[in-house]
Amino acid sequence: MKTPSGKPYLAHLGFPVPAKSMKTTVYNGLVTTINLSDHIDKGYSHFYSEVNRIKEAAQMISERKRMFVIFDELFRGTNVKDAYDASLLIIEAFAQIRASSFCISTHITEVAEKLLHEENILFRFFDVNIVGSVPNYTYKLQHGVSHERLGMLIIKNETILELLALSQDKQFD
Repeated sequence: MKTPSGKPYLAHLGFPVPAKSMKTTVYNGLVTTINLSDHIDKGYSHFYSEVNRIKEAAQMISERKRMFVIFDELFRGTNVKDAYDASLLIIEAFAQIRASSFCISTHITEVAEKLLHEENILFRFFDVNIVGSVPNYTYKLQHGVSHERLGMLIIKNETILELLALSQDKQFD
């Protein structure tokens, strides 16, 4: 939450930083949940895998202190109410940890609204321009919380309902 990108940790690894200058702390590790999947062989649902990864991150933070943590869409493997409650709870706890940096994405804007009072959380979003009915992604970070709703626009643009309506008229043997 304190750092809007993975650049500081990647700079430690020797990757170039696309900036005029940069100051960063030294991290002891990187934890991510990007593209986390379920583990059917272990009996873990997607949600349970998410919970375990957050627990692993918490253990690493308590052992190593300075971690860079990137979580993409916390708790997307559960219902919206639990995802909201759990995201709020975990992000509030992370916000109290000053030695580590967190970058957490969510589409649940109500979580952000509840966290606006947290002084050490930076809110950023990727800008998008709608040209006609087509989203044009700028991939530029903006300050604040996006309230753009693109899901239904994309579904309409892909003509899914029209395809399903055509299927209703056909009989399949």
